[in-house]
Amino acid sequence: MNVTILCGTLSSDPVWRSLPSGSDAVSLEVTTESAFESRATVPVSVVDPRRVRELERLVMGDQVLVIGETRRRFFRSGAGTGSRTEVRASQVIPASQRRRVTSALLEAASVVGGAVDRELLFGT
Repeated sequence: MNVTILCGTLSSDPVWRSLPSGSDAVSLEVTTESAFESRATVPVSVVDPRRVRELERLVMGDQVLVIGETRRRFFRSGAGTGSRTEVRASQVIPASQRRRVTSALLEAASVVGGAVDRELLFGT
């Protein structure tokens, strides 16, 4: 199971771009606090965001909740083939929207809990 949940602060303004496929993509840098490290900045991408207006209002310093999955993306550049590990977000929610944050966290916990239960009970 690949479920990633980040709570943190945008360390830069979102960057919008159009992909060759015609899709829109938004790149975010989310800085998190951790019990294991003092801080970590995590690259986040959102392809064809559902809540465009909400993402357009985000600025550096805003606190957000990100739910998605961790992916390693390969690309070609002038220096050869490279890769980047990032979170591909299915949801980016401003932390000020407490009800949506709570609902999204409960839904993610349910998904993860159900997968753990199936693994323990059935080995699948």
